[in-house]
Amino acid sequence: MKPVRIRTLQSTDAEALLIFELDNREWFERHIDARGSEFYSVQGVTDHIAAYLSGFAAGTWHPFVIEDPAGNIVGRANLKGIDRSERSAEVGYRIAQGACGQGLATFAVRHLIQQAQLHWNLKQLVADVYAGNIGSAKVLERCGFLIEQTQQEGTVQDYRFSLTI
Repeated sequence: MKPVRIRTLQSTDAEALLIFELDNREWFERHIDARGSEFYSVQGVTDHIAAYLSGFAAGTWHPFVIEDPAGNIVGRANLKGIDRSERSAEVGYRIAQGACGQGLATFAVRHLIQQAQLHWNLKQLVADVYAGNIGSAKVLERCGFLIEQTQQEGTVQDYRFSLTI
């Protein structure tokens, strides 16, 4: 894996984040829920970042970006739905199509686990994965997550993974 940096999302990331999201929109929409069209503008991403940073300030989110050595965003990772009384959160991540296969998703999930423990004192993490997203399932298993349950909606089966830390 090439050297990368993971850091907390900042309000100044709007233009770089928009480029990342636009460049990878079709790729992401094959694996996760699509974002609304209003998201894909500087104002849409600025509003998105403001909401995430508000959640961070409130202690319910911890949003990160992953940058390559040139400072380009190549991934995102989030602790979301942080519940300090239950000491739990959900993990989510997305890696640029061109950066897949380099260990970035595993790096991101391990970083989320570390932050969940050290920064938030959490004990339980969960992640939802579409059945067709085999790569994400493998990443979670590699990081110690276990399949907790399956969810059937129509003909699509999704998976929930959990990790006790």
